[in-house]
Amino acid sequence: MKELEQVYQIVTDSCCDLPYQVLAEANVDFLSMEIQLGEQVLVDDLGKTFNYESFINQLRDGAMPTTSQINVGRYLEFFRGYVEKQIPVLYVAFSSGLSGSYNSALQAIELLKESYEDPQIYVFDTKAASIGEGILVLAAARRKKEGYSLEETIQWLENNYLKVHSWVTVDDLKYLERGGRISKASATIGSILSVKPIITVDPGGHLINVDKVRGRNKSIQKVVDETIRTIVAPLEQTVYIAYAGDLESAEKAKKLLEENIKMKEVKLYPLGPTVASHTGYGCIAIFSMGTTR
Repeated sequence: MKELEQVYQIVTDSCCDLPYQVLAEANVDFLSMEIQLGEQVLVDDLGKTFNYESFINQLRDGAMPTTSQINVGRYLEFFRGYVEKQIPVLYVAFSSGLSGSYNSALQAIELLKESYEDPQIYVFDTKAASIGEGILVLAAARRKKEGYSLEETIQWLENNYLKVHSWVTVDDLKYLERGGRISKASATIGSILSVKPIITVDPGGHLINVDKVRGRNKSIQKVVDETIRTIVAPLEQTVYIAYAGDLESAEKAKKLLEENIKMKEVKLYPLGPTVASHTGYGCIAIFSMGTTR
């Protein structure tokens, strides 16, 4: 372990789905995604001002929000503040396989190079979403606090990002249909038969359907089983369960995990509104470190 905390800033975006208090304690800055809900534009600030209860109730009642990526201008303004203070930045970013935000960040850096000789802004593509991204954010923040250099922290991310596992099930197929992940016919038949897809994140950072089961209880059991199958060194890590409104199902998943493996701890967090806009009410997702995906 090193002795002194290094001088650089870890930043991320609100798709990491970690509460803003957690990021503040870790000294991590973040950019907010935006959500369009009816005539409203909502700022996903990780619960700082966002009325999550109102949002999740609308989602449960069938609301279909849309989201927008962080544009080049917002990245430019955000990064410039650090460049002018000559503070290097490591941006631990939402998967490029799920959003154009990553590319917008890279474009902003190119624009900064036109005004600044050496803007030290480094963007790391986590190929992950929600708390899968969050796990890497917190790991980077820990390493910085322990005194590891920017280069050493980036190298750790490079060596470990594909060890993050995300096992997800959704309860309402219409959100997958809207996102083009399943056909309208499949969504209709699946809803009638109570078919629940099992989703993971592939090495390219894309969401992929890997299985389907009948019934809510079986789908929760399946994401638990897949987590157990892929996890490595559970006693040394925190396992995270994210849920979109359905706390009872998240607690059921936690209980099933604890009955089968011993872990350092399990934490339950609400699934962030940006990600929940694409999964719908009732999504359950489990995140852990494991074998290389």
